[in-house]
Amino acid sequence: MEQIWQTVNSLAIRLDSHDDRSDEQRWTVQALKLQEEAGEVAEAVIGALGVNPRKGFSHDWDDVRRETCDVALSALVMLARMGGDARSFFEDHLRSVAARDIEEPAQ
Repeated sequence: MEQIWQTVNSLAIRLDSHDDRSDEQRWTVQALKLQEEAGEVAEAVIGALGVNPRKGFSHDWDDVRRETCDVALSALVMLARMGGDARSFFEDHLRSVAARDIEEPAQ
């Protein structure tokens, strides 16, 4: 897990070092990047299912997995670029989701 956050933080630092926009503008651009990556997941799913008559089976499920990893990484980089302790924020949120959706007995 430590290596993941080292990579995420390094990517965030690298992106911010090449960007002279305001914080809000950088976060907005990163949000757009996140949406772009989500679109690539959708494109890969369509390709894996072969439902585009023009392209046919242009992707496989490993492509979908790779694109999904890009979404997750882009989201974590966005969180890191927003400042504060991204890892702690994410872990706190994860605990909250787990308590709400996993640890509570189903009703």
